[in-house]
Amino acid sequence: MKRKFYLERLVIILGLLLSGIFCCLPTASQAAEDLVRVRYAGSINPVVAEFLRKEIATANQGGAAAFLLQLDTPGGLDTAMRTIIQALLGSEAPTIVQVYPAGARAASAGALITLAADFAVMAPGTNIGAAHPVSIGAPGGDDDGGKNVMQEKVLNDAVAYARSIAEQRGRNADWAERIVRESHSESASQALEKGVVDLLATEIPELIEHLDGRTYRRGGSERILQLGEVHVVEREMDWRQQLLNALSNPNVAYLLMMLGIVGIFFEISQPGVILPGVIGTLAILLALFAFQALPVNFVGVALILLGIVLFVLEVKVTSYGMLSLGGIIAFAFGSMMLLETDNPAIQISPAVIAATVLLSSTLIIGCMIFVMRAQRGRIHGGKEGMPGRRGVAVNDFDGRGRIFISGEYWDAETDVPIREGEGVEVVSMEGNLLLKVRPLEKRPVSDPEKQK
Repeated sequence: MKRKFYLERLVIILGLLLSGIFCCLPTASQAAEDLVRVRYAGSINPVVAEFLRKEIATANQGGAAAFLLQLDTPGGLDTAMRTIIQALLGSEAPTIVQVYPAGARAASAGALITLAADFAVMAPGTNIGAAHPVSIGAPGGDDDGGKNVMQEKVLNDAVAYARSIAEQRGRNADWAERIVRESHSESASQALEKGVVDLLATEIPELIEHLDGRTYRRGGSERILQLGEVHVVEREMDWRQQLLNALSNPNVAYLLMMLGIVGIFFEISQPGVILPGVIGTLAILLALFAFQALPVNFVGVALILLGIVLFVLEVKVTSYGMLSLGGIIAFAFGSMMLLETDNPAIQISPAVIAATVLLSSTLIIGCMIFVMRAQRGRIHGGKEGMPGRRGVAVNDFDGRGRIFISGEYWDAETDVPIREGEGVEVVSMEGNLLLKVRPLEKRPVSDPEKQK
């Protein structure tokens, strides 16, 4: 009877748990009424591309009514842009890209991302365009009257890509070519007049009101966008994605690299401190992660490492500051050459470079000065630090006796008689425990026979 009672209670508890789980799961009808919204302001990098790709895939799996991306970007990497565009073009759910808020822009990569959406929207006071590809990496050879062959290939590829996106979405393909070839840019009202975007809207209620009932194409057939009763669902990066996105900022990546170099330098110059070495190693690893998403010029890295070598040599070689000056110059030029791109969205700020080079050089030179002083200064410990120390004789002795020095009693040896309480000075240390001393008021003569 008792066993049956416990069994019934267990069944009830399991039933309640299962009911709670099923209640928490979203139903298909609820998900179909969701308008998934993502807001992003910043440069386009691989971390952002992966985040948006996953959110678009999640919106499709949940059967969302639409996916809305509110964008404000100066541009970014071509590979990251293409990842986002592929996700937008391959989405089953209708996609909306809005250049938002007022004062925002969809420049360079952002312009093509906007064109790739089913519905392109701009807030008043925004602009779009300037998608000319910038040089990343070493230029190719010259041909045809000095035109760069590699740059011409990149430009033609970008033009074809922009036109194909605009044609697929039924937008102004000639305008798409102009923003690539001529870096053309338009205001929100001009873009609407030229058929670049579908409408102007400031806030989401206005956007929903104007887009509800419009048609879009999927698989060769037309569908109707239904936004009448949608519930807006906000999606944001989690803490890990936000951290990785912050690390992908060129300025942050550069600062991490310099922090790592300075930390490791301090650990090498002052072994055993440990903390600078740990911080430096972590900073270098984080910088390496960030640089994998950026166009790094390894000549710039080599110059920065050369600067460190020159600073280290300053400790060993008397150059009257010339090696340190060379190290600062190598730091500065290496920092300016570190990222191989003309894209302002992925460049290191000159102000950050100037401040970092100045601060890093000051810290390293300051550390070297202290190291050199320590190497050239008087030794205060061990056998080498004993000569020159002064103490007091504990007893009268002529030959061997006892002295008190630096809070300790020592066996001592002298060539002249010393009285109790008389001041003595250490001449040298014989072995490990015997000190050679002399009276403070007497000085040794050059001929040992005269001392006798």
